[in-house]
Formats: sequence, C-alpha cells, structure tokens
Amino acid sequence: MSLTLMSPAFADGQQIPTKYARDGENLFPPVKWSGPPENTKSFVLIVEDPDAPRGTFRHCGIFNIPADWDGLPESIDTKPGSGPRFAKNDFGDARYDGPQPPKGHGTHHYHFRLAALDVPHLAVPGSAGVAHLWKEARKHALAEAELTGTFEVH
Repeated sequence: MSLTLMSPAFADGQQIPTKYARDGENLFPPVKWSGPPENTKSFVLIVEDPDAPRGTFRHCGIFNIPADWDGLPESIDTKPGSGPRFAKNDFGDARYDGPQPPKGHGTHHYHFRLAALDVPHLAVPGSAGVAHLWKEARKHALAEAELTGTFEVH
C-alpha cells in the first residue's frame, strides 16, 4: 500500500472552502493519511502555492509529527499543549496561513505535501522556514503523498 493523503474538507483538485482561506477563518483544514511505510518514524507536512506571482509561496510547514498519527485535526496550529512543531511560513508566521491569492490572478493550486520519514525528529529551527524544512525532510523521506486544493479570489 502506498502513502495517500486526503482531506474531509475538500477533494483532490477541488476548491478549498473559504473558512480555510486567510481572508476567511484562516483555519488549518483537517487532513488524513494512510499507507505509511512500515519503518516510518515521523511525518512532515507542508502547504505551498507554486502559482504565486513571485514564485512558490509556502503557507505552512509542520514537522516532528509522531509516527502513530494518521492525520491532523482542523486548527492543529491553535491547539494548546505539546505536539508537532511549525516552521516559519512565507508570511513570517510559525503556523498555518491559508490561501490568499491576488484578486483576479486566476486559480491557484495549493499543494499539501506529506513525507513519511525514517527519523523521529528533524533538528530544524522553526525560524529556518518551510523551504529549508522540506529540503531537510526529503533527505529522510521513505514515501511522499500529495493533495492539491484550489482557490481563487474574483
């Protein structure tokens, strides 16, 4: 079985609901996964928009997700207590910030990318940013899965 990623909030290739957009409630959408490789020790999930006017824009980076988890709940970034860590996104926040494409810029594609890792923790400072986090994660990736949602501001 291969690693798969899905969301109960939107189907692959479909519009992300406004409540998960930065101008909506800016909530992290719930995601679920299945089929991780047997020796998975942790997960990393990033959200990026390659359609941004100045190149790929990274909205979220979550790492050190425990191997026994099979998803992330809505608003994981606002839950109290210890849990996964967050890298600084391109808005400068160590949390999720949802879609916010420029008005009239057309449909943007938001790639939720999950990697199953062979290490329990990545020693990456949260301030390093999502791009650096993903680069480090890929060095330890056993498998990857992707879910794409769209968003457009008219």
